[in-house]
Amino acid sequence: MVIAPIFDPSVGDKMRVGLFISGSGTNGLRIIEKSKEEGSNFVVNLIFSDVRDTRTRKSGSKMSRAKEIAEKFGIAYECVDIRDFYKERGLKRTDLSIRPDFDKLVLQKLRGHVIDLFVNAGYMSIMTPVLLGEYEGKIVNVHPADLSIMDGDTRKYVGIHVVEEAILSGETSINSTTHVVREEVDGGEMLVISAPVPVKLDVSIAKLAEDKKLRKVIVSEHQTKLKEAGDWIVLPMTVQMISEGRFSLGENGVYLDGKPVPFGCRLG
Repeated sequence: MVIAPIFDPSVGDKMRVGLFISGSGTNGLRIIEKSKEEGSNFVVNLIFSDVRDTRTRKSGSKMSRAKEIAEKFGIAYECVDIRDFYKERGLKRTDLSIRPDFDKLVLQKLRGHVIDLFVNAGYMSIMTPVLLGEYEGKIVNVHPADLSIMDGDTRKYVGIHVVEEAILSGETSINSTTHVVREEVDGGEMLVISAPVPVKLDVSIAKLAEDKKLRKVIVSEHQTKLKEAGDWIVLPMTVQMISEGRFSLGENGVYLDGKPVPFGCRLG
C-alpha cells in the first residue's frame, strides 16, 4: 500500500502556504506568526479572499481583513468577491449549483502562484471538486468540534452551529479538529484534535434550550474560548507538522510518522 506525505520536506525548500480568508483572519494571523518562529519549515506566500475588504458593515467595520493582513506582512493577495459573483447572476448565495463556476474563477487566480498547501483560515465558502480536485489532499481546515464523535455511522458535529449543538447535547467539553478538506463538508481525514475546553454552565440545558438570548451569549463565550485554546493552537501546529513531513495520506486514511491514526492526533 502506498502512502504519501502531504508535503515532502526532502525537496529542500520550505513549504509554501496559501491562506483562504473570509473574515477577521485571526486564524491566518496565528499561522503567519508560527511561520516566523525559529524552526518553522513553512512560509505564507499567498492570501486569497472571497470578500472584498472595501465593503463595510453598517457599523463601519470591515467585512474582511485579508487584504490588510496581506499588505502588512508583504504577502501576495488575490480576491474574487462571492457576493458580486451572485449579484451579477441575480441568484442567492445559497444556490450551490453555480458554485463550481465561482471556483473556476478562484482557480484562475491561484494558478499564478506556486503553493504546496492551502489552509482555510476562516473561509466561509463551500469548496467544490473544481478546487478540491486540483489540490487534492492539499487543503486543510479547522472545525470547532470533535469530529471523532459519531452519531451512528456519521459524524455528529458538522456544519456551522456545532458549538451550540454540543452544549445542548450535554457535552462536558468541546474541541477543535483540523482535517483535510473533502467534498463532504467536514468529512475529510482528521489530523489533530485539540485538548478539551470545558463546558461551564450556570443554568440548566433545558433553560438554555428555551432562552434564545441567554443561549446566544453562552455559546458565544464558549466559541471564543475554543478559538483561543483550540483553533489557534492546533491549526498552526498542524501546518508545521505537515511541513515537517509527519502527516501522510493513504488508502486507509491518515498516517502520523508512518503509523496509522484513523482518528487523528489527540492533544491533552
